[in-house]
Amino acid sequence: MTWARLDLALRVLAVDPVGLGGLWLRSRAGPIRDVATTALAATPFDRPQRRLSANIDDLALLGGPDPVATLAAGRPIHRPGVLSTPALLILPMAESAPPSLTARLAQALDKGHHALVALDEAAEDGEGLPSALSDRLGLFLSLEGERSPRKLPRPIGRRTLRKARTLYPQVTVPKDLTEALAQLAARLGIASPRALLTTRRAARAIAALDGRLTVTEDDLIQAAELGLAHRALPEAEAQPNQPPEPPPPDQPDTPDSQPEEQDLQSLADLLIEAAQAALPPDLLAKLQSDRANRAAQGASGTGSAKSGNRRGRPLPSRPGRPDGQSRIDLVATLRQAAPWQVLRRRNDTHDRALIVHRSDLRLKRYKEVSDRVLIFVVDASGSSAMARLGEAKGAVELMLAQAYSRRDHVALVVLRGQKAELILPPTRSLTTTKARLRGLPGGGGTPLASGLATALDAALRARRQGMTPSLALLTDGRANIALNGQPDRVQAQADAHQIATAIRAAGIAAVTLDVANRPQPALAELALAMHSRYVPLPRADARAIAATLA
Repeated sequence: MTWARLDLALRVLAVDPVGLGGLWLRSRAGPIRDVATTALAATPFDRPQRRLSANIDDLALLGGPDPVATLAAGRPIHRPGVLSTPALLILPMAESAPPSLTARLAQALDKGHHALVALDEAAEDGEGLPSALSDRLGLFLSLEGERSPRKLPRPIGRRTLRKARTLYPQVTVPKDLTEALAQLAARLGIASPRALLTTRRAARAIAALDGRLTVTEDDLIQAAELGLAHRALPEAEAQPNQPPEPPPPDQPDTPDSQPEEQDLQSLADLLIEAAQAALPPDLLAKLQSDRANRAAQGASGTGSAKSGNRRGRPLPSRPGRPDGQSRIDLVATLRQAAPWQVLRRRNDTHDRALIVHRSDLRLKRYKEVSDRVLIFVVDASGSSAMARLGEAKGAVELMLAQAYSRRDHVALVVLRGQKAELILPPTRSLTTTKARLRGLPGGGGTPLASGLATALDAALRARRQGMTPSLALLTDGRANIALNGQPDRVQAQADAHQIATAIRAAGIAAVTLDVANRPQPALAELALAMHSRYVPLPRADARAIAATLA
């Protein structure tokens, strides 16, 4: 079924690539995705297919003045970029595309000359396509869990595609189907009007491929499976708590309108069922974690030093080629070229005052400081849960009060019940933090291993976003819930030590705050396995915790 849907998605995209924006293809790199990309290459689009790299520079992408060629020729030389001519762009590893490339591609799609096929490898939960791209791609398909087909459908012929493109502008959508589509989007919690427009275009393209001038229910169902199912929000988000509306005043029955409303409602129910059936396994959970992950992308902080080309303390310039992002160090370039001018003029027929070669170019470098995210792992179990939670809440707010001067982010993982929970993704917003922390309950078991695993995942995601993560563990060390959620003290301690070793192997800095009435040797051993600083704080308060982590 999935491979037939892939064939349909490629045919629909070939009819109107610009109008649909493109295809979001979720599949890990391997033979399954190779089958899909082979089918993509065999589809006769109306524009060339161009493969991009996530590390492509602005000069190669957008085009612009070529400094080396300009200096050599003595006149401005302009080099075209990939986006200079209309194309179907193919972006591997789209989930890890840098924000600068994401913004450039979003602008290109908005101009209406290009389409994009984003290959989302989705290696781990929490990763996903940037919203700037996912909102602009009208079609989605997941190949996770699929097996290689014995035989792929034949690619669409050029003559068939030409007929569909000719028929496509004349295809209409009945009013009742348009209303059903809008009702479906509302019930799925989809607020983007772009999603409705692209799904409507997809339905028209399906009808055109079948040689019809009117969209049918089946066309709309297939289009909803490709364009709306993956955008569905969880029911709790799609239907927020709102006060009930007052009942409408009594009106005389209108028998003529009731059948029409019932038909519209049944059609919307049918579309809902089709969209739910098209959802890949665990997709909603992944999309939720994607949104939590993106919440941290727009902030900044302090952490380890790194080399950059935009701002910070100047470093010695380096040889290199201008890429549209790096700046040329003019003084260093002239200093490099000056000793060779006499020799170069002997062989120069243009009588130029200054001769600069590519090897002379020097690019500026700066010592930047990466963002820092401090992930609190707070034990909210047992009798002292409320006091410990209060201490952690106060420490988080104190850290955030200094966030703009220290450039820190904070996150909060809470240990309670059978498993840990990331209740506060990395943020610098005091308003968001106070809203999330208000009325947070405590009590139950101590799933220490689950909390460390959750914090490790959050730290690795933050590191992939360019931040420097560190952990702060507040607990009394009495773990009693194993990683599988079962009450088992021995296994819980073993699982916690295993995750602590993984944190140490990942090179993530950590500090362990022992908030028990007496220092716990078991917790000191755990801190040693995690290679973290061990600080006993039997009477910790918010300011003491914040001072320890400063």
